[in-house]
Amino acid sequence: MSGTTTAAAGLRRRAAGAGANRWVVLFVLCVSLLLVAVDATVLHVAMPAVTEDLKPSAIELLWIVDTYPLVCASLLILFGTLGDRVGRRRVLLLGYGLFGIASGLAALSRDPQMLIAARALLGVGGAMIMPATLSILRQVFPDRRERATAIGIWSAVAAVGAAVGPLLGGFLLEHFWWGSVFLINIPLMLVSLPVGRLLLPESTGDRDGPWDVVGALMAAAGLFGLILGVKRLGGGAPLLSAWTLLPPVVGAALMVAFVRRQRRRRHPLVDLRMFARPAFSTSVGCIVLAMLALVGLELIAAQYLQLVLHLSPLATGLRLLPLTLAAMAAGLVGSKALRRFGPRRMVAFGFCLTAAAVITLMAMGDRDNPSLLLPGFVLLGFGLETTLFGAYESMLSEAPQSQAGGAAAIGETSYQLGAGIGIALLGSVMNAAYAPGLSSVPGVPASASRAAGQSLGEAYEVAGRLGGARGAVLRHAARDSFVHGLHVTLLVSAALLLLGAVMALRLPRAMNCEAPPAPGSAVVPAQREAADSRVTA
Repeated sequence: MSGTTTAAAGLRRRAAGAGANRWVVLFVLCVSLLLVAVDATVLHVAMPAVTEDLKPSAIELLWIVDTYPLVCASLLILFGTLGDRVGRRRVLLLGYGLFGIASGLAALSRDPQMLIAARALLGVGGAMIMPATLSILRQVFPDRRERATAIGIWSAVAAVGAAVGPLLGGFLLEHFWWGSVFLINIPLMLVSLPVGRLLLPESTGDRDGPWDVVGALMAAAGLFGLILGVKRLGGGAPLLSAWTLLPPVVGAALMVAFVRRQRRRRHPLVDLRMFARPAFSTSVGCIVLAMLALVGLELIAAQYLQLVLHLSPLATGLRLLPLTLAAMAAGLVGSKALRRFGPRRMVAFGFCLTAAAVITLMAMGDRDNPSLLLPGFVLLGFGLETTLFGAYESMLSEAPQSQAGGAAAIGETSYQLGAGIGIALLGSVMNAAYAPGLSSVPGVPASASRAAGQSLGEAYEVAGRLGGARGAVLRHAARDSFVHGLHVTLLVSAALLLLGAVMALRLPRAMNCEAPPAPGSAVVPAQREAADSRVTA
């Protein structure tokens, strides 16, 4: 009797998921995304309080910040493909539970090691949630026109999360202790678990052959090494150090072995033939380039606003808010623009608009100019989100539904990899252009000039210790060198963005609303979609 009752309850849940309005499903998925996006940035404003309470070493402090994105990015392919095999909703709900548990552990941490471990668990939960949201979205919106609208809303929510994180963290820190930035996740996850179990439909991809556990672990370890190496380079680690060179070299070797293994297997973890499609491979490249520009420029812009214009962290966040609002607007109107102009013109236009914004911002100097910064940040946010929206939509639509989890994981991995490369590359350009201006400052000792050449913050500290006229001269020289470095970095960014616009010319001219066939298949799209997608909801 109990078995019959359980089976009936399962049928009712599946019926509820199947009958749920797809826009309600989108709302649930967006809440999931919002939590992960907020958690990626909310800790930044809490770091001074964490440092004061837990007193971590410099290395521990770096791992507290980097563990979450590093672990999350490394495991995206593993959990994205696992969702294709065992069920995307199942992986998403497990991610909810783990995210809530890890949030509680992070809030109650009493030492840096416990907080690092909790941040690693948060990264595992985030890696389970992120690709599942996109792959379920791919499933519940089979019509490409509606799916474009849904992806636009999804991307707008991601922009909101990135902006809300620091503001929410600042508000909580004014009223509570630093652990509150993690505790806010728990009640939301407690609501998301039953709602998601009731409303979200279950689906899987191909289940032919065993899941490639060895391949999944190779991909995770390879991506971990690559992203760790990129982050160390971006953090200013010595280029010839073994700890800087070893992780990316080992990571690259593992990824090459992973690709060769997938090509040999009859049932690969990720069907690499998707990259043979120009629209898919080009979309992935555009995501990397767009994130490279976005994250690197945001980091440098934040430093400029705080260290050159001397704005407070809250004022800096408010100055960057127009960038986020413009990105939200681009996401919301993206589906109509995509239908009207097609992926090629839309993504190329987004890159060109962003390049124009970057060139406009080259007029920034050592004095505040809100009339320049406001339109520059608006164009920057709108252009980058236009590019990211068009690229994500093209990539996801080009992949067969049976590979939705793997395709979503590839897109999210490209996003994280582009962000890491952006910080490393543009940070290196910035440092290379900044340091020569302080090699020999008149009236300032050579040792002080060398120390000031490390960063603008370090230059201000050295100038404070020198004091008097020499300190003022060093401070002025450092500020001028930073502005010069900013202009050089913006010029390099503009060149990369124009390269992205040229790359976008490989995308389809028009928005094809037919489902893509599986790689190497001669079956018509509609038949292939029906055969490959096993929706159990």
